[in-house]
Amino acid sequence: MQFSLHHLVREPKVKLDKNPLLLLLHGYGSNEEDLFSFASELPDEYYVISARAPYDLMYNAYAWYAINFDADEKKFSDLDQAKTSRDLIANFIDELTANYAIDSQKITLIGFSQGCILSYAIALSYPEKVQRVVAMSGYFNDDIAKDEFKSNDFSNLKIFASHGNVDQVVPVEWARKAKPVLDSLHIQNVYKEYPVGHGVAPQNFYDFRNWLDETK
Repeated sequence: MQFSLHHLVREPKVKLDKNPLLLLLHGYGSNEEDLFSFASELPDEYYVISARAPYDLMYNAYAWYAINFDADEKKFSDLDQAKTSRDLIANFIDELTANYAIDSQKITLIGFSQGCILSYAIALSYPEKVQRVVAMSGYFNDDIAKDEFKSNDFSNLKIFASHGNVDQVVPVEWARKAKPVLDSLHIQNVYKEYPVGHGVAPQNFYDFRNWLDETK
């Protein structure tokens, strides 16, 4: 099978007929090894799959789309590339469920930074494919979601969002705008901040791991 995205797999340690999936989406300029480094700390019953973004920046550094670092959150992203990656990942989820013993009703996206921005867009565009999102150090850009996303059924979607309140890459003000939007769409969500920059604090990791256990 030719998959549309290169990826790393940690098989579940507890095999069921179909296991839930945690799909890890890294940030700009990183690679699939980055978030996969904490795969061993994630619960045993999951497939943990970390995908590599399609755009090559330099050796071992990849992006989901081009970004403009000196712009506000609306001009920050190459929207055409971002939408292409949104749909590429949505299609990749279908490839994974067709080729691994994954429960298609139990798929969680864990995105950091650019991977977080895309996780929001995928979940709100395709809530039938995604049950939960862990959205770290990013923000919701409705320009990357499908045009009619507000009419989707979000009754099964849950989101854990977090941000460092001294983030120097993605301002915390951008991240804070997501919760009112999610609340208005009646999407069950939690938002937490930590006293760190653009990274995942240990407490953040423990909080989202506990949230995974609480929201199965």
